[in-house]
Amino acid sequence: MSDSRIVPVVLSGGSGTRLWPVSREKHPKQLQPLLGGESLLQNTLRRLEGLPLGAPIVVSNQEYRFITAEQLRQLGLAHWTLLLEPIGRNTAPALTAAALFATRDGDDPVLLATPADHHVRNVDAFTAAVLHGLPEAERGAVVTFGIVPDRPETGYGYIETRVMQSGIPGDGAGGAAASIELLAFREKPDATIAAEYVAGGRHFWNSGIFMLRASVWLKAIGHFAPEMLAACRAAVESANEDGDFVRLDADAFAASPADSIDYAVMEKLPADRTLDIPGRVVPLDAGWSDVGAWDALWQAIERDADDNAVKGDVWLEDSHGNLVIAEHGLVACIGCEDMVVVETADAVLIAPKSRTQEVKRIVSRLKAAGRSEVDLHRKVHRPWGWYDGIDSGERFQVKRIVVRPGATLSLQMHHHRAEHWVVVRGTAKVTRGDEIILLGENESTYIPLGVKHRLENPGQIPLEIIEVQSGSYLGEDDIVRFEDNYGRKQ
Repeated sequence: MSDSRIVPVVLSGGSGTRLWPVSREKHPKQLQPLLGGESLLQNTLRRLEGLPLGAPIVVSNQEYRFITAEQLRQLGLAHWTLLLEPIGRNTAPALTAAALFATRDGDDPVLLATPADHHVRNVDAFTAAVLHGLPEAERGAVVTFGIVPDRPETGYGYIETRVMQSGIPGDGAGGAAASIELLAFREKPDATIAAEYVAGGRHFWNSGIFMLRASVWLKAIGHFAPEMLAACRAAVESANEDGDFVRLDADAFAASPADSIDYAVMEKLPADRTLDIPGRVVPLDAGWSDVGAWDALWQAIERDADDNAVKGDVWLEDSHGNLVIAEHGLVACIGCEDMVVVETADAVLIAPKSRTQEVKRIVSRLKAAGRSEVDLHRKVHRPWGWYDGIDSGERFQVKRIVVRPGATLSLQMHHHRAEHWVVVRGTAKVTRGDEIILLGENESTYIPLGVKHRLENPGQIPLEIIEVQSGSYLGEDDIVRFEDNYGRKQ
């Protein structure tokens, strides 16, 4: 085993539209607890705990920076960096910015670049594979992890290698095998070609997980995409550190071309002999899934004797092969076969399991129609806690607001609405104009239109209030912030 420390680079900027309505643009799938009590992002970092790790770098979109930071805090990590993209530019610029950040003090760590939204059932096998590939990454190779296919799959890209799988030494129990030479990356095939790939034994699914030294990635990206390297270098050099966040310079990062790791470098690397960067594949048989759509989630989680996978308050009668998720209420299915039913507080999806890749089409239509269900859940996370939009109508809106102990909302004012607050749990410290009021359970106050106000939780337990808004306009953009602990303008 090597003594080197691996710096994880967790790529957490995607939106996951094919897992709508659970995944939303401002609260995407990697931040959702799809496979248990913790989110996919948290699961990703948990599975790295058996490795010799340095402080992880999480690359995320600034739109969901606060909930990402809160989830990292919940893991109890000693140190971490949250690198914020001002605009999405795909995975190649994200990894480039992370590599530049990791080398800013002259270090050259081995980076383990992994998506935040994948699932690995056998963590021990994953750990063994990474440790197996680590010495080659230290010596300057690009190491990728090829998933041993168990079926002809048209939804994944493939990695072609020189050696047939049957000739690869391994532990025979879903563990790591010896690394082998990378020949080529192949695009998602049709069903006939996918069957040929699996039968031939030299192709693996492309996991999208890579391990290499930071300097090796920067050398490769400088060779294949010098304009991307230049833009990311400028974005890192002009980045601002803001509390938990490192904000990449917006103008510089926006100038970078948008491209994936595969397209920008990996597909070109095997054919280019001028760089002298070897490509190696470590086969991995560990129950991997990219959780890319609802049918993939059905395959990844435990199912009952009728092949149904359920989560929440679900009742089934004469139903087989279904994925049913109930987040908010009771869901009952009768005579359903190979269906996906997903219920949230504000949206329900029903689709044949075979057509779940098409969810992104209806999300595009909803987005074009300006529907808020594309962006946010009814329950919206904020740096101070969260709120849930319970009810609304003409000129009124009702919210349940929960404020973490010690947290403070901004000092703010609204032009078009007044607010009534009723404390149902905890203690509220309320600033209302020139007044400061302490409210306990079952006490209330009124915030007139146009009055500066602030809500704080000075207690040791969560503060829960019911807020009734009334006025001519109730949009979230009717807010003027005068002071904010989290640096928000709007």
